[in-house]
Order: sequence, then C-alpha cells, then structure tokens
Amino acid sequence: MSGILELLNSDLGKIIINGVAGQSGQSTDKTSSVLTMALPVLIGAMKRNTASPEGAAGLMGALSGKHDGSILDNLGGLFEGGVDQSVMDDGAGILGHVLGGSQNNVTNALSQKTGMDSGAIMEILKVAAPLVMGYLGKQSKQQNVADSNGIGNLLGGLLGGGDTAPKQQSLIESLLDGDGDGSILDDVAGMVLNSGGDKKGGLGGLLGGLFGK
Repeated sequence: MSGILELLNSDLGKIIINGVAGQSGQSTDKTSSVLTMALPVLIGAMKRNTASPEGAAGLMGALSGKHDGSILDNLGGLFEGGVDQSVMDDGAGILGHVLGGSQNNVTNALSQKTGMDSGAIMEILKVAAPLVMGYLGKQSKQQNVADSNGIGNLLGGLLGGGDTAPKQQSLIESLLDGDGDGSILDDVAGMVLNSGGDKKGGLGGLLGGLFGK
C-alpha cells in the first residue's frame, strides 16, 4: 500500500488541498505543506493509540460508524459555501482524542516549520481530521479490517512500513511527547514519502523543495 502522502498527490488529494485552503484562507502551497507534515503525525498518533485494546476498539467503532468514508463521496458539496460547523466541531473532537495534550506541541512545530500561525494550522487540521478518518474508513472496508492487528497493519501501511517504520514511529512519539520540534516533521514526512518507492515525479514535485537541503 502506498503511504498516506500518496493521497495528497491523487485527484482526490488535490480537491482536498484546494478545499482546505479555501476554508482556511491559506494558499494551496502552504496548505499542502502543512498537510504533508501533519498527516503522518495524525496517522502515527492513531497507531500509538491503537496499541491498547480499548484504543483499537474505539477507532474501529468510529470507522464502521460515523467515519465510514461517506464524507469523501461529495467533497464538492462539503466545501461549497464553506465547511459546515458540525464538520469543524467533529474535527476538533478527533484532534482532541487523537493528539490529546500534544495538540499545542504539534501545532507549534507545524507553525515553526511553515511560518503559518497556529490558529490557521488548527483550522486546517480541523477540516483535515474528518477527511483522514473517512479515508481510513474506506480503506478498512476495502481490506476487511476486523481486529486490532488489522487496524494496526492498516495504519502502519499508510505510514509506509518497511525498515524505517520503527524509527519513524519513534520520531512521531517524541513529537507527541513534547520532546521534538519542527525538524522532526521533515524526517517523518520524508520517510513516508520515500517509502512510496518513486522519490522523483508526482508527489516529489508537489512537495517541491520541502525536504531539499
């Protein structure tokens, strides 16, 4: 399975980036930069939470119910005229559940890395979180995920898997635990990007010099 960042380079991903940019009032370039670094962190935080049976059961329940992927079926309607407040509130709830007390650390690191203020980053993440959950809901149905091992494998696959996965998860853990800063985000997103196999065209072009020296 391709990493979560491959989503951003798909037609669906471009609609999401444009829609989230319009909702937050930010440029598409800055929005894609925030999402490129934030999505692996959100997936990694979910993976950490599913290490407990309760966390895994909670996520699986959400994916088979409210977050079954139907939100992705009408993105034009979702973004037209502004995202509904109920979706934004749902996003805030997801972030609170997934990131817990690490929300400020994550938004501050993203702010430090992108130069965007934390309030605008939170606006982007509130819209993105229900979309990520919807994407997970669709993936879990396609793969017939039925237990905690399945949901763990799904999340690990979206992070790219392979030899870099433990180090990558460790970097995410340090960011969530408050020991990291913006520089960690480059490493995390870079690992997810590189695990997709094709490092040049496509997504590499979308990211531009984000990970360049």
